[in-house]
Amino acid sequence: MFRYAAFVLLLAFGCVIHLSCGTEVTVQDKDDKLCLYANLSVNFSVSYVTSGNKSELAEFELPAEVVSNGSKCDAASSTLQLNFGAGHSWSMNFSVSGNTYQADSITFSYNLSDATVFPKSASTDTLSVTVRPHITDIGMDTCYSCKSKETIQSDSVNQTLWNVLIQAFVSNGTHSENLTTCAADLPATPTASPTTAAPVTNTTAATLAPTTSPAPTLPTPATGKFSVKPDNNGTACLLANFALRIGVKQGEKHQEMNLDPNVTRASGSCGVNSSELVLASTDMTVVLTFTNGTKKFRLQSVNVTAKLTSGVIFSEANSSLSLWEAAVGSSYMCNKEQNYTITSQLNIFTFNLQVQPFAVKKGLFSTAHECPLDDTSILIPIIVGAALAGLILIVVIAYVIGRRKTYVGYQTL
Repeated sequence: MFRYAAFVLLLAFGCVIHLSCGTEVTVQDKDDKLCLYANLSVNFSVSYVTSGNKSELAEFELPAEVVSNGSKCDAASSTLQLNFGAGHSWSMNFSVSGNTYQADSITFSYNLSDATVFPKSASTDTLSVTVRPHITDIGMDTCYSCKSKETIQSDSVNQTLWNVLIQAFVSNGTHSENLTTCAADLPATPTASPTTAAPVTNTTAATLAPTTSPAPTLPTPATGKFSVKPDNNGTACLLANFALRIGVKQGEKHQEMNLDPNVTRASGSCGVNSSELVLASTDMTVVLTFTNGTKKFRLQSVNVTAKLTSGVIFSEANSSLSLWEAAVGSSYMCNKEQNYTITSQLNIFTFNLQVQPFAVKKGLFSTAHECPLDDTSILIPIIVGAALAGLILIVVIAYVIGRRKTYVGYQTL
């Protein structure tokens, strides 16, 4: 396999006044050639409970002295693993997709027994958080560059990345001088919109970038047709058609974002007991995990990572859901708009939904189980009952009027 050598250097030149000067790491393959290069700064803000049952905030940075044991790189995937301090670690996983690559996840593990960082901590456990960064569509043989600060939020941990320069797949033993620049570093233009901003490779001129004010009202999102195949030549093993909007709450602020299927890449996996659909667009990544309960399937987990108009990376997940339930071998359908509360900070809205995560035959949807909102069969008894009630009311009114006329006739005689 590979033999790795890593060198960690504190940057001696080019350091500007920030919270840290950055950490430079090189990973080498079995031939002692560079296969992964990283130069970045990361700051952490961790909320924890002390022995006095008080909430405290620990703030620290990724130090210059780290150990990269566990880092690896091959043709299809790479991992940057940085171990530091008393049992802390930070890692980023990358994967190749055609002519581009992306960061799939960041995992940060912190040791609460480290009294230097977490004084008087009530717990001595080592905890981990995994988030999905907004680092996508990086051109092969280019470095991803982002000098701007991006904060990725999770339950009790905030991670701020800045002065990032990474090439996860080095092909010739030397990191590239060509850059894929993040949208936040690009000059803004008046015609830009928050949903069209994307990393741009080898750019020095003004290019489309996010504006500071989103549109006040969102149109109905476009419906996308997504599928997962076991291989490039295989037929689909997971099918999903729907339009999606997410609603994000941060403090007193609320923002909604539509998933644009035209700039969304679908991937995932199909299994006997679990299937996953990953939708990655320019401004959000949505991961839907389905489980097979032998007779019925359901949507069990939703994980959303999005870049908000404020520049903050939002990340929320819930893995204990029970939605979109239908018999295995059938599909679930709901054309009407549905609104689901995933967490206290995240809502998702679906339109024109049809999904089948298991037992797909010939790449086509099977018979659909319709949601109650779409099921018109329950309306038939209601309509018939209402018609009968109206008819009875008319008969009663006619009878009363007839009786009154007959009574008046008798009085006249």
